[in-house]
Amino acid sequence: MVKVRVAGVALDAAGQHVILLKPVDELAGSGSVLPIWIGEQEATSILIAIEGAQVPRPLAHDLMRNLVEAVDAEVQRVEVTRLDGGTFYAEVTLSTPRGDRVVDARPSDAVALASRVGAPIWVDDAVMAEASVLDTVIEHSDEDDVPEAEEVAAVDVAESIDEFKRFIDDVDPEDFR
Repeated sequence: MVKVRVAGVALDAAGQHVILLKPVDELAGSGSVLPIWIGEQEATSILIAIEGAQVPRPLAHDLMRNLVEAVDAEVQRVEVTRLDGGTFYAEVTLSTPRGDRVVDARPSDAVALASRVGAPIWVDDAVMAEASVLDTVIEHSDEDDVPEAEEVAAVDVAESIDEFKRFIDDVDPEDFR
């Protein structure tokens, strides 16, 4: 198993959200990164957790955290365990009063939960070997014309959070019927 961290959430060329998991012992721009395609809601939830942003109502992953805490359990770890036919699989290990329990999960939900509770995230060695890609940083010759990557990421996160807050404020339960 390889211990990883969330290196970022990005959009691919088709506009799909991708979470980037990077081994904790590798620097940005070197080594590898594991891209896992996720939904927009999950991407927003992960970004909110990473940024520590407050939302007016609990999200599904906040509910998961609250349920785990309500039953005196603790998230011990999250593992991306396998890749089968292009689909990633994950597990959440819980420490409960009745012993450890392993729960099947989608990687996006598992990472969103881990991001909220500070649990370590691990990726199976075989998954990393099969699906990771080289981590590269694009350098620009005129730095004055190009914002720093951190500034761009912060703007993207802030825009995503603002968009989500507008959605929550304007959503009507009738819209889902």
